[in-house]
Amino acid sequence: MGNKNHSLKIFSGRATLHLTKKICTSLNIELGLSSCPVFADGEFEPCYEETIRGSHVFIVQSTPPPGDNFLELLLLIDAAKRASAYKIIAVIPYFGYGRQDRKDKPRVSIGAKLFADILSVAGVDRVITVDLHADQIQGFFNVPVDHLYASAMFVPYIEKMGLKDVVIASPDVGGTKRANTYARMLETDMVICHKTRAKANEINSMTVIGDVVGKDVIIVDDMIDTAGTISKASNLIKEKGANSVRAFAAHGVLSGPAIERIENSALEEVYFTDSIQPKNGCDKIKYISVAGALGEAIERVYKNQSISSLYYR
Repeated sequence: MGNKNHSLKIFSGRATLHLTKKICTSLNIELGLSSCPVFADGEFEPCYEETIRGSHVFIVQSTPPPGDNFLELLLLIDAAKRASAYKIIAVIPYFGYGRQDRKDKPRVSIGAKLFADILSVAGVDRVITVDLHADQIQGFFNVPVDHLYASAMFVPYIEKMGLKDVVIASPDVGGTKRANTYARMLETDMVICHKTRAKANEINSMTVIGDVVGKDVIIVDDMIDTAGTISKASNLIKEKGANSVRAFAAHGVLSGPAIERIENSALEEVYFTDSIQPKNGCDKIKYISVAGALGEAIERVYKNQSISSLYYR
């Protein structure tokens, strides 16, 4: 492939090895050799096991908690810089801490901005990511950000499902822009679930704005964490007379009781990308791989080609 003066090499952090292997398969190249010895106290030391001098180095690592995943990515970036890589591109399918994108109350950190700054200090030249929690996070970086959208995979899949009367739903007011995008692409109507929270991850009340009677409703979101919002929204939509309820979300964080809540909810199916290691335990949960889109983005960045057509928005 491509530039003989600066070879393309792809490496993986431990959190995203499942996805990196698929990306390499899609590009028909070998996964780069690396290791990550762990000391007795839990400290780890990522290491490249082949020369990367003068190479375009793509490091694939999602950064969900624990913080070790983010720290491993930083150490891999620093190691690549010190090994004289030509360009260092962080491929972060799921950008953890993206929910901390503003000061919504006094005396809190803007964590997404902090981590963007840390990545720049570590030496990253570019970032490729999927479905940030908020589009403005791109502006937190001082390097180019290629922001891909799961809609590129989800919309064609929804079109092939053969549902008769589709309506797109946003699980909260903050997701209306995303829902509107899906509704526009699919040429369908949209409804909104309005919720109030008692505190983080705990919903106080919820109402549905719009008509769902007899409709096949698809709830779209960037992530599902504890599944409290999505399960309550699906139950309410079903009670309002919907024919069926499904959900599509880019990132399956699935913390705590999430899988049990999905299993016991009105949701017929829930679709995620494999940006985070897939979890088992519920037949309703299905995964659509983002490897092909990320592989194409990597190839186009390496060849200095436009990737705007991959945005699908």
